[in-house]
Amino acid sequence: MHSPSPQHAANRRGVLAMAAGMAAFAVNDTFVKFVSQSLPAPQLIFLRGIFSIVLLLGLIQASGAMRHLPRLLDRRVMLRAFLDGIATLAYLVSLFHLPLANTTAINMAAPLFVTLYAIAFFGERVAAGRWVAIVAGFIGVLLVVQPRSDAFNAWALLCLFAAWLNASRDVVTRTIATGVPVLVITLSTALTVTAMSGGWALLAQAWQPVSGQQLGLLAGASVVLSVGYYLITLAMRSGEMSVIAPFRYAGLLAALVLGYLVWGDVPNGLATAGIVLLVVAGLALLRGRPRVSTINVAAKP
Repeated sequence: MHSPSPQHAANRRGVLAMAAGMAAFAVNDTFVKFVSQSLPAPQLIFLRGIFSIVLLLGLIQASGAMRHLPRLLDRRVMLRAFLDGIATLAYLVSLFHLPLANTTAINMAAPLFVTLYAIAFFGERVAAGRWVAIVAGFIGVLLVVQPRSDAFNAWALLCLFAAWLNASRDVVTRTIATGVPVLVITLSTALTVTAMSGGWALLAQAWQPVSGQQLGLLAGASVVLSVGYYLITLAMRSGEMSVIAPFRYAGLLAALVLGYLVWGDVPNGLATAGIVLLVVAGLALLRGRPRVSTINVAAKP
C-alpha cells in the first residue's frame, strides 16, 4: 500500500482546515443571528472584533509569537487584511438589500474565482474531472439555497464583488512568507474589520446600550470567529487552491444542520438533492490527484 504523496497530504490538511473553518463561521453566524435582532450591525461587528482582538493577542502571547507583531506591517499582510475588510462590509451591505438565499448563493462563487486564479497565477493544472466537480458543487449550492432569479440587481453585483475579493484574499494569503505566524495574519484581519466597523458605527451613529447576555454571545462568537479565521488562513497556505477552495461549501452544510437544530428548519427535496451533490463533488475533489504538481506546498515568500 503506497503512502500518500506530500502534495496529497497537504491537500488533505487544507481540506480539513477549510471545512472546519467554514463550520466555525456557521456557528459564529448562529450566535450573531440572536444578537442582530437587538443590536445594530456595525456595533455588533465592532464589539465582536474587540473580543477577537483580545483573544488573539492572548494566544499570540501564549505561543511566544509577540516578536512577530511587526509583521502586521508587511505589505502582503496588510493587503490581505484590507481585502478581507472590504469583502466583509460589501457582503453585509448586499445582505441588507437581498434575501439571504441570494447572498449565500452568490458568495459561493468564490471557489470558482480561486480556481481561475490558481490557473492564471500559480500554474495549477485543473483536470476536466475537477472542473466538472467544481461546477457540480456550485449547482448543488444553487439547489440548496434556491435563489429568486428576479432579485438579481446592483446589490447582487456588489455581493459578487465581495466573493471576488474573498478569492483575491485567499490568493494573497498564499504569497505571504511562511515565517509570518498564522495567528498574526488572523490578528491583522480582526484589527482591520474592527476598525472599519467602528468607523461605520460612528458615521451611522448606530450605538445603543448592550446587555450582559449580548456581550456573552458576542464573546462566544469572537472565539469561533477567530478559530475560523485561523483555520481558513491555514487552509489557504496548504495544498492546491483548486482542491481546497470548493470545501467552503462545508459552511453551507453546517448552516443547514444548525438551522435544523436551533430553529427546526428542514430542507426540501431540491435542497436535499443539492446537499448530496455537494458531498459527492467534494469527495471527488478530495480523491482526485493532480496529473502534474505545479505548486509548492508552502506559501511563496
